[in-house]
Amino acid sequence: MPHITATTDHQTVITTFEVTPGTCQDLMDLLTDAYRDFISRQPGFIAAGLHVNDAQTRIANYSQWRAREDFQAMLRSDVMRARNREISALCKGFEPVMYDVVATFG
Repeated sequence: MPHITATTDHQTVITTFEVTPGTCQDLMDLLTDAYRDFISRQPGFIAAGLHVNDAQTRIANYSQWRAREDFQAMLRSDVMRARNREISALCKGFEPVMYDVVATFG
């Protein structure tokens, strides 16, 4: 489970996927498989969470990594490049963006 704190030196990646209600579950299944079988086993992976809006038109993925280089190495792997081609076929677009946590509340 992701633990969000402003005092961490971890890298945070938030990826948003634009989908249709007809492809939302298929993409969730692909993402779940990718995390279970590959991503969570990569060096530097800490935690992740998948979120779906109520209209099933957006999926948001929040992941934490030890270092930027770990995330980039995972993305460049042959396994993930192949998975990303499958993911691209099910969504209108997706964009991973790296963030620094600057404040938390609650």
